Amino acid sequence: MAVEFRLLGDVEAVIDGARVPVGYAQLRCVLAALLVEANRTVPVDQLVDRVWGDRRMPHRPRNALQHGVTLLRNALAGSPDVTITWRSPGYRLTADPATIDLHRFRDLLRQARSAPDDRAAALLAQALNQWRGEPFGGLDFGWLRSLREALHRQHLGARLDLTDIELRRGRHAEVVGELAEWVGRHPLDERLAGQYLTALCRTGAQAQALVHYENLRRQLAEQLGADPSAPLRELHTRILADDPVLAPPAGPGRVVPVAVPRQLPARPRQFVGRGRELTWLHSVSGGGPAIAVIGGAGGIGKTWLALCWAYQALHRFPDGQLHVNLRGFDPSGEPLSPASALRGFLEALGVAPGAIPSDVDARAALYRSLVAGRRMLVLLDNARDAEQVVPLLPGGDTCTVLVTSRQRLTGLVVAHGARPVELEVLREREARELLAGQLGAARLAAEPGAATELLDFCAGLPLAISIVAARIAVQPELSLAVLAGELRGLHRQLDVLDTGDT
Repeated sequence: MAVEFRLLGDVEAVIDGARVPVGYAQLRCVLAALLVEANRTVPVDQLVDRVWGDRRMPHRPRNALQHGVTLLRNALAGSPDVTITWRSPGYRLTADPATIDLHRFRDLLRQARSAPDDRAAALLAQALNQWRGEPFGGLDFGWLRSLREALHRQHLGARLDLTDIELRRGRHAEVVGELAEWVGRHPLDERLAGQYLTALCRTGAQAQALVHYENLRRQLAEQLGADPSAPLRELHTRILADDPVLAPPAGPGRVVPVAVPRQLPARPRQFVGRGRELTWLHSVSGGGPAIAVIGGAGGIGKTWLALCWAYQALHRFPDGQLHVNLRGFDPSGEPLSPASALRGFLEALGVAPGAIPSDVDARAALYRSLVAGRRMLVLLDNARDAEQVVPLLPGGDTCTVLVTSRQRLTGLVVAHGARPVELEVLREREARELLAGQLGAARLAAEPGAATELLDFCAGLPLAISIVAARIAVQPELSLAVLAGELRGLHRQLDVLDTGDT
């Protein structure tokens, strides 16, 4: 017996194609509350608050709720696959989420985020087709009003994502009319305005695009006291200059032929130790989706380890390697924004600069589409926090992500299943081996006491050891003893050795 629940329109149940009478507004609100939380127990107090929180409370609200649940059970008795049961401290409606249009809508959006363009377009169209009107049929309950607003934002976001794909396919003529309608409904939405301006230009209506931009600029100033965003101003400049990047795509695709991206920095010239960590990295990336986080203090060799492993594992990533320094702890400036990092990735993946979306969420969606199904390594170096990393995570299960950071990035571990490893300083033998590899064993043997003192100052940090070796390399006449003497008087051993993170 087929059952369907509808929330993206009037709140109703349909069994075998026939609408089931649910009843009065409060009862439909109870049904909506249980369906939104399908297969989860909703506490009685929460149900009471959602149904009567902003209106007159009945004398015995728990009894009123119990009576309403009984009516719902009777109404749904024709579908054995749907039950409403008491599970302390509340009620649970058990049903297949696929029978509830709200959950279908959200699941289709989730699938679209990690799908290639053709598949994503079909999924987004299916998601939008779930809507039959105003969610929850205009029921005027406080919690439903809030949820309704959130759903409207998701609905608009799905439309914008689909339009981005259509513009990349060269379907500007097909979407320009719909965009004009949506711009009228959301006159201050700058992502939507950017799409509309692009479609107008590609249909030969540059003058109309300039007029619309000027109207938007004036509305933003009058209503918000703000100027158009930087991406929108850049688009306006391109329109004025008749920039060729605004020309329609030559074909249905959006990617120009480019070599497979090979963005890894140079292989480390020398590497010692870290055998346990290398083995661990090989196991983490042994197949399927993988996110590894290498943590530790500045200078301890996080990037050094990441690059050494990456070059050992190149054969696992035939579709390319992406790399970005997120500058999370760069003393010379702000951390790199996810939007800027995504722009670099998209250009490396062959997206023409003019086709890169201005909105960071749209850039992330396009990036996920391009790497979906590809066996790639994404090295995110020197991350400040999890929020900087999340937009750069591929959505599929074929890429490996390697993150380095001075922070533990617990959010990635909890929310995205990342596996962390914390680096320790090099052991004395390994530190000596690294210094000898850069200066030569004979140089250390000639001044054993000074060499030991220098290694003590370096405290097992690979970066400090490399800087000591560089000082000697550029001043070959400088003895190890003289350099050790320079460092001896410092209150903080590594002040002169601090040039950034690795």
